[in-house]
Amino acid sequence: MLEQIVIVGLGQAAVQAADTLRRKGFTGKLTLIGEELWPAYQRPPLSKKYLAGSLSAERLALRPATFYSQHGIELKLGCRVREIARGDQRVGLEDGSQVPYDALVLCTGSRPRKLVADGVELGGIHYLRTIADVDRIRAGFAPGKRLVVVGGGYIGMEVAATARELGLEVTLLEMADRIMNRVTCPAVSDFYSMEHARRGVQILCNAKVRSFRGEAGAVRAVLTEDGKEHEADQVIIGVGVVAADELAVAAGLECANGIVVDEYCRTSDAAIFAAGDCTNHPSPHYGRRFRLESVDHAFEQGISAALNVLGIPTSHHKVPWFWSDQYDLKLVIVGLSSHSDTVVLRGDPSSRSFSACYLRGGELVAVDTVNHPKDQLAARKLIPEHARPNLERLADPAVALRDSV
Repeated sequence: MLEQIVIVGLGQAAVQAADTLRRKGFTGKLTLIGEELWPAYQRPPLSKKYLAGSLSAERLALRPATFYSQHGIELKLGCRVREIARGDQRVGLEDGSQVPYDALVLCTGSRPRKLVADGVELGGIHYLRTIADVDRIRAGFAPGKRLVVVGGGYIGMEVAATARELGLEVTLLEMADRIMNRVTCPAVSDFYSMEHARRGVQILCNAKVRSFRGEAGAVRAVLTEDGKEHEADQVIIGVGVVAADELAVAAGLECANGIVVDEYCRTSDAAIFAAGDCTNHPSPHYGRRFRLESVDHAFEQGISAALNVLGIPTSHHKVPWFWSDQYDLKLVIVGLSSHSDTVVLRGDPSSRSFSACYLRGGELVAVDTVNHPKDQLAARKLIPEHARPNLERLADPAVALRDSV
C-alpha cells in the first residue's frame, strides 16, 4: 500500500510525475524536493527570451503557484538531499530532517559539464543552467560588450544569437571542426554557421581553450591552444551536461552515464524509479540505451514513471524530439541520427526552410527541420512506424514527406 511518495528534483519530469500521480488517484502524502528557491520552471527559454529580458521569471513557471496546494503536494524548496537510506526507505536532507517514502522517484536532471583550464574561476565566467545563472549573466550584458561563448552546441548557439541581437560583440569557440556536430549533419551545421556569421557572430572551430586571462579577479581574455587571445568582458561556457546522479551513486544504485532504469523507469532498487535527463534508459525503437536531454522526453518519462509507481505497467518507448530557436530560425530534430548511414536533404538551405532526413539501412531514423513544420509533424508519425521512404521522392521537396513512403 503506497502512502508516501517522494520526488527528488523539481523540473519537467518531477512535476509531470506529481501531476500524473494525483490525476490517477493517488491520495497519500506526496512530497517534491528541489534545491532551487523557485518552484518548477521551464529551462529552454533561459538562453533565449529570459536572457533577452523579454520574459519574466514568473512566466517561466511550469504550473501556477496554486497548483501545489490545490493538489495537496508538499513543496520543499531550497532543500538539498544529503542521502538516500534505502534500507529504511527515507531520504535525509542537509538540515538533518528525514522524509520517509514507500516509493521514491529521482528526477535530479543534469548539470553543466565543467571546463578544466587555468583561470576558469575568474569573475565573469559563467555556466547557464538556472534562473540565478542568467540573472548574473544578464547583469553584465550591454551593447558593445565583448562576449566569448565556449561551445557550439544548442546552449552556445542560442546564447550567441540572443547576445548578438542585444548588441554584444560575440565570439564563439568550438573545439570540434563544426558547430552542433553531435546532433546535426554538416549541411545543417554549415547553414547555421553562415546565418550566425551574417549577423556578426565570429565562429572559430578547432579552437580549444587553453586558459583564461584576468585583471583584478575578472576575466579579460580567453587563450586558445593555437596561441590566439580572444578579448572578453564575459565568458559563457556551454560544453555539454552530465547526469546529476551523485545521490544514486552514493546510494549504490546502478549507474552508467546516468541512473540505469528499465523500460518501466525502475532502478536497480524496486522501490526507486527515475525519470528525465538523469536516466540511462532502453529504447525499444532504436534497440539500445540512451541518456537524453529533452523536455519532451522528461515530460513523457515522468508520466511513465508515475504510472509504474502506481502499479500500472507502462513501457516508456517514445521517439524523442528536440528544438532550438536561434534568431527567426526554428530547428526541430525528431529522432536520433547518431547511427545513420545516409543523409538526404529536402529543399535548399538558402531558402531558410528545409529538412535533413537520416536513414539507416533504408529506414528513416531521424529528421532535422529548419522552419519546416509540415516535415516535422510528418516525421513524428513516420519514424515510430519504421518507415522506409523512396529516396527519390524523399529528396523532392515538392513531394510531401508523408507521401515519400
